Amino acid sequence: MATYDLILKGGVLVNHDGVGARDIGVTRGRIAAIGDLSAASAGDVVDCKGLHILPGVIDSQVHFREPGLEHKEDLETGSRAAVMGGVTAVFEMPNTNPLTTSAEALADKVKRGRHRMHCDFAFWVGGTHENANDIPELERLPGAAGIKVFMGSSTGSLLVEDDPGVAAILAKTRRRAAFHSEDEYRLEERKGERVPGDPRSHPVWRDVTTALQCTQRLVRIARAQRAAIHVLHVSTGEEIDFLRDHKDVASVELTPHHLTLDAALYDTIGTKLQMNPPVRDISHQKKIWWGLSQGIADILGSDHAPHTLEEKAKPYPQSPSGMPGAQTLVPVMLDHVAAGRLTLERFVDMTSASPARLFGVAGKGRVAVGYDADFTVVDLKRRETIRDAWIASRCGWTPYDGKTVTGWPVGTIVRGARVMWEGELASPARGEAVRFWQAL
Repeated sequence: MATYDLILKGGVLVNHDGVGARDIGVTRGRIAAIGDLSAASAGDVVDCKGLHILPGVIDSQVHFREPGLEHKEDLETGSRAAVMGGVTAVFEMPNTNPLTTSAEALADKVKRGRHRMHCDFAFWVGGTHENANDIPELERLPGAAGIKVFMGSSTGSLLVEDDPGVAAILAKTRRRAAFHSEDEYRLEERKGERVPGDPRSHPVWRDVTTALQCTQRLVRIARAQRAAIHVLHVSTGEEIDFLRDHKDVASVELTPHHLTLDAALYDTIGTKLQMNPPVRDISHQKKIWWGLSQGIADILGSDHAPHTLEEKAKPYPQSPSGMPGAQTLVPVMLDHVAAGRLTLERFVDMTSASPARLFGVAGKGRVAVGYDADFTVVDLKRRETIRDAWIASRCGWTPYDGKTVTGWPVGTIVRGARVMWEGELASPARGEAVRFWQAL
């Protein structure tokens, strides 16, 4: 009789080869068998009857604020929020203090994260004017998700706003580089559009042209350098129309907040809605949903970017842009699945298979023998109301407070260990660096 460390029994597996009732056996943190394991035994048998088992959700855009800004979040609290929401791996952003722009800074983050973060992790390395020549080495270091470039100023001081600077970086990349695409020159010109005390002016300042103009510049440069790019948090219908014709060089990320929230909420939650790029009016939300339905969008990322309530309470524009999102990505998007806006298979593709494919993740992104035993276990019928009190992030709030959703994360399993089960942390932090094919 076959024996495993863990068997997930009686659940419905949603995978790259279809949806169906299958048991999963795990040995030494990796998937060892898929199918009918009724005759097998294990040290831990988890009854998943009535539940769906998804490949572990990868959130490829989070800001966990460590080092330097730990009063908002740190690697432990941010990863705790992630696993409480069903996320098994995160790619964390470089706009910390100090910036993650050197081998030493990256190694420091990897050391801080190992067995302190609750999920597995990788870190984006910031591309700058100063480190462009070092990129071939930086993007292959252990724990590096790739190179991230800010073309428009957001939170932190990373900025490469000029075409020659972006070209110098893309001339050196071999992996897919990620971009915050807002035109810094136009942002500077339009600062007068900000109305003190009125966050409704945020999308007026950071307007559609600011985003579209930058994305058009970026694609032009990427073509000239024969480089692969990833456009983060696309927020405008115009960018969807443009990127539709440039999928050979550009992959596209959408966020739950741009798909769920709209500008009318500035009247009720004010600066809690303030993000870069902004949450816009409902017409843009409809168009990016169309982009998702047409396969133009590739990935869902949370852009988890927490600030304290005290910081968010500052009058606009002194208030910082950003909101938490790692813990709510799965339930908010499962609610869209329940409403028929996307299929469960498409959700799985955008949160596991696509990040693995686009960024070259080794051993994650699907349920397959030999792969890491990472699973997001969900109850598609469970109705819950998201509350600030549920949020495990240090910031302690969510723009979705009071929102009732259908579909809920029941368990988070990372390399065969139940990290979260039924709303409780179930094992000590054991996060490890994600491996990438191009860095092995």
